[in-house]
Amino acid sequence: MQLQVKTILNAIQPFPGFVYQDIRLSDPVAGQSRELHITVLEHAGRPAHCSHCQRPAPGYDRLPARAWLFVPLWGLVTRFIYAARRVRCPEHGVVIEHVPWSDGKRPVTLAMMVFLSRWARRLSWRETARVFGTSWECVYRSVEWFVDWGLAHRVLTGISAIGVDEIFWGRGHRSEAFLTVIYQIDGHCRRLLWVGRKRTQATLNRGLDALGGEVVGGLKYVCSDLWKPYLKVLARRAGQALHILDRFHITMHLNQAVDEVRRAESTRLKGQPLAQRLKKMRWKLLRKGSTVRGRAKVKLEGLLASKLATGRAWELKEAFQHFWTYRSPAWAGGFLDYWTQRALRSRLEPLKKVARMLRSHEALILNWFKARGEVATGATEGRNNKIRVVTRRAYGFRTYKAMEIALYHNLGKLPEPKFTHEFC
Repeated sequence: MQLQVKTILNAIQPFPGFVYQDIRLSDPVAGQSRELHITVLEHAGRPAHCSHCQRPAPGYDRLPARAWLFVPLWGLVTRFIYAARRVRCPEHGVVIEHVPWSDGKRPVTLAMMVFLSRWARRLSWRETARVFGTSWECVYRSVEWFVDWGLAHRVLTGISAIGVDEIFWGRGHRSEAFLTVIYQIDGHCRRLLWVGRKRTQATLNRGLDALGGEVVGGLKYVCSDLWKPYLKVLARRAGQALHILDRFHITMHLNQAVDEVRRAESTRLKGQPLAQRLKKMRWKLLRKGSTVRGRAKVKLEGLLASKLATGRAWELKEAFQHFWTYRSPAWAGGFLDYWTQRALRSRLEPLKKVARMLRSHEALILNWFKARGEVATGATEGRNNKIRVVTRRAYGFRTYKAMEIALYHNLGKLPEPKFTHEFC
């Protein structure tokens, strides 16, 4: 039995009230590839429906035929051709009929928008447009519709732990260059819940408002860094939750302190023989001691033996890593007191600054041990790394709106409309 293209389309992509009339290749045009045109007609026995209320309505007139971009078949650009009717709806007046393969005035079918959106997770938007013979704008509008549909249909239940962080975006000045992001970091689900511009109290308040009072009131764990606006808002809005300070950001502060000591000492010893021990040591000093091998390890051991301030700073940073091996908050608190005393007697101002910061937030830091095993405290930074990957792939992004759409699209784990064409 030989199948016709119309038979296949009716089997996998049927539209109630409409039939496929004719399928043909367009005539070749200089500089353009041939296209597959699928002509659609309304079913003679079914009335048109209002595009607003979806109820049957009498016909009014017919518009000229227009084309909708469909999923490419056999490598050919494929379009639906249909002359839409206008109907006289008792409630909405004269409007265009409901066309099930389209949304509003978009020149792209819903199936094609879903198709492009799924591929846009694997490729850059520019590459997606090039591969499937369309434009960057078409891909952008498809992903925008896809994200809006997902946000409208997602369910915010079962959220017991969130992570709050700021991401450097690089557009604008000062706080404008940052994004505030809220993640769900439960063990069973890790996803982006909300993103907003700036890193202020007002921004975080808007994000918590978007989640809703029921979600915020039901939180058991909240993870953040030491940014004061976040600490204040979370203490006021989610006071019932156990507040955890992110381990990554504490390590980041220690690394910054060691690097500050190295830069100051390099400047002070400039031109002296000891200064050679600090050359090309920046990235070696920022690594965990257990991961340093070969010549780098020999250089670090020599730096420690030299008694330079940079070596003492690195030794203090490495000693703090033992803090995370404790299981009991009481023993961890004892080690924290011991380490901060060492740091405050070290005569290294950057390390003393970190020690004072840790002492002032000791209760929040020790909450990390109470929540260990219950919440993925490292998930926040893992999501941040993925955001940076999205920004590096963001060819053509010039507005915050496009950036926001891309983040929800890649990290939001949004529900998706069901369509036949699920190739990725």
